Amino acid sequence: MAVSVSREKEVGTITNFFVTPTNKFEFLIGKQLPYIAIGMINFLILTFLVVFLLQVPLKGSLLGLTVGAFCYVCASTGIGLVVSSLTRTQVTAVFATTIVSLLPTALFSGLVQPTSTLEGGGYIIGMAWPATYYMHLSVAAFTKGLNFFDLTGDIMMLSIYSPFLVVFAAVCLKKQEA
Repeated sequence: MAVSVSREKEVGTITNFFVTPTNKFEFLIGKQLPYIAIGMINFLILTFLVVFLLQVPLKGSLLGLTVGAFCYVCASTGIGLVVSSLTRTQVTAVFATTIVSLLPTALFSGLVQPTSTLEGGGYIIGMAWPATYYMHLSVAAFTKGLNFFDLTGDIMMLSIYSPFLVVFAAVCLKKQEA
């Protein structure tokens, strides 16, 4: 996702967007939709493999897990969209997205240690990062057997990110200077 807008800036084809009647939101959402589709296909394949090949039972709500995954994919592609709107080259976009997404996900989202054990800035970053809510949601769906209504808190938190990130990306997307 991070290279989609950056590539158009680098090649110069973003000028085509600026001369069309399409607004920034339509352009950015149009760029984001294929990546959301790819992310959801990956989610379905991986969930299928985990349940049937690795035989990990899904004790909770499949619907809640799927809705949560959709919201998380929208949020994570939104992060790439923001980085892509801020950067001018594809290389910069790739490096910036790697740093911006991998470090908080690995260190502050509950992947290594529970977010509740973090203090100060680490806790704030963890609670502000979308991966925190998706990790909590997936553990709750797979191992705790929670139903859809029990997962709505995490789903609601995840659903906040995407609209905010698309608006932020639209604000950051400027006409390319010569």
